[in-house]
Amino acid sequence: MSVSADRSVSSESARELLVGLVETPSPTGDEQECAELLADFFEERGREVWIDEVGNVRAPGDDSVLLTSHIDTVPGDIPVRVENDESNRDNQKENEYVAESNSKESQTLWGRGSVDAKGPLTAMAVSAVETGASFVGVVGEETDSRGARHLIADREAPDAVVNGEPSGWNGVTLGYRGFLAGEYAVETDSAHSSRPEANAIQAAMEWWQSVESALADSTDEKSVFEQVTAKPVAFSGGSADDGLSVEASAKVQFRIPPGETAEEIRETVEAELASGGIDWDEPIPPVMETPRSEVGRAFRRAIRRVGGDPRLLRKTGTSDMNLYAGAWDCPMATYGPGNSELDHAPNEHLDLGEFDRAIAVLETVSEILQE
Repeated sequence: MSVSADRSVSSESARELLVGLVETPSPTGDEQECAELLADFFEERGREVWIDEVGNVRAPGDDSVLLTSHIDTVPGDIPVRVENDESNRDNQKENEYVAESNSKESQTLWGRGSVDAKGPLTAMAVSAVETGASFVGVVGEETDSRGARHLIADREAPDAVVNGEPSGWNGVTLGYRGFLAGEYAVETDSAHSSRPEANAIQAAMEWWQSVESALADSTDEKSVFEQVTAKPVAFSGGSADDGLSVEASAKVQFRIPPGETAEEIRETVEAELASGGIDWDEPIPPVMETPRSEVGRAFRRAIRRVGGDPRLLRKTGTSDMNLYAGAWDCPMATYGPGNSELDHAPNEHLDLGEFDRAIAVLETVSEILQE
């Protein structure tokens, strides 16, 4: 393993890398060009780096902490531009990155992936170069997490993990709900539409209504994070090609809070089946890390050192951290610049002063964990 003797990355270089990555489209399944750009950044700074067989960018280093985020984005063309805003200057002065950003007007980067998750990805890459920490940029997070799954199968656990997703520069995410997806299908004989018997489309609609009702009964008076939530994401139905039957199918998703299991949800859902059946995908378990872990303490110290008041977060979605927590027995958290409410949004944008501060926090966290 080679680590560059000159680890310095200026704030201008960090921002140039970020803009370059955002300008390079990388929807899931088409990450190669962006991965090459990221690998070049490490190679130019003397770090060992390669793109593995599934497309992950891997730059091994000090395994006291693994910094990792995802390269892929959801689809969407948002014109990439940097806008100046002289009224929104950052006043923190505790770190060289922040000090540099204070000397010029605040800027905002617009573009798909600026928040989810090329801002966190770039901040981690820069921090890995600066501190010598291990780094991996993974693929496929927005769909099947194939990059994270391959990483888990292909390497031993590091001492700690920081996963990259937007949390705000002074926030750290410790919990995510899990994820369960399946596809329901039902078929009935064809009959004239004047007949009173329910067809497959009605059966599918009735099944889903009963599932929602059953799950609602078990989640009364709980916060969203503590609830099982159910969502249909695709529905189709109509006469079969041979004209002899009516078919209907629904793709459905469930979010699993800590304390619940995928098996319990499957049992509840299948108990509502009057007809038809459901095929399940492999579930992703929920995760809830303690704020008293080495990683949690490091983030609180680092955020305060940069002048912030740490916020501990729980997210109602799911991330690759769920998979890492299920496979690796080490402390971890998720962190990154950006407002997560802008994930996948048509107005996705990132304040570059916040990006600078996030780098400062990540460098400090890495240094603390390397002590």
